[in-house]
Amino acid sequence: MDWLVRRRLPTKEHWSSVVPSLPLDLQLQFHREFNRCREDYLDSCQGECVLRQPALAKIVADTLLHFDGVRYRLGDFVVMPNHVHLLAAFPGELEMAKQCDSWLHFSARQINVRLKSKGKFWQQEPFDHLVRSPEQYEHFRRYIKDNGRKAQLKESEYLYRRLADS
Repeated sequence: MDWLVRRRLPTKEHWSSVVPSLPLDLQLQFHREFNRCREDYLDSCQGECVLRQPALAKIVADTLLHFDGVRYRLGDFVVMPNHVHLLAAFPGELEMAKQCDSWLHFSARQINVRLKSKGKFWQQEPFDHLVRSPEQYEHFRRYIKDNGRKAQLKESEYLYRRLADS
């Protein structure tokens, strides 16, 4: 809402109703700032941050690696205390959606068993980007590599895996 107020735009409706009606350049500005703020919030390690526990982070890593080379090609990833970033290539959008659901369901079930808890573990809608160029790919690789350091975490508080350079 603050973003709309700073630009003297309508604020009587929820931002999700206002932004799609804005000119494309303003929509892009909004989404850039929204995404940056979301990443800053995640990197501030709010919430329980159970993935800081190496055994739980390993569950996520093992889940991601399980069908690598079969259903998808997995690239770099980092398991942060409360979220995950990864690069992966899929045959198509449907396969990506199905695999992401599978990762989320399986890892949540395994982690909940370890924590002796029930219910939702991951946020409802993962955030994804389509990588369109080698430059963008390298940007995301650097982002993933630097994520733990940027969040001022010790190496033991996150799990980073880099795809072997060919």
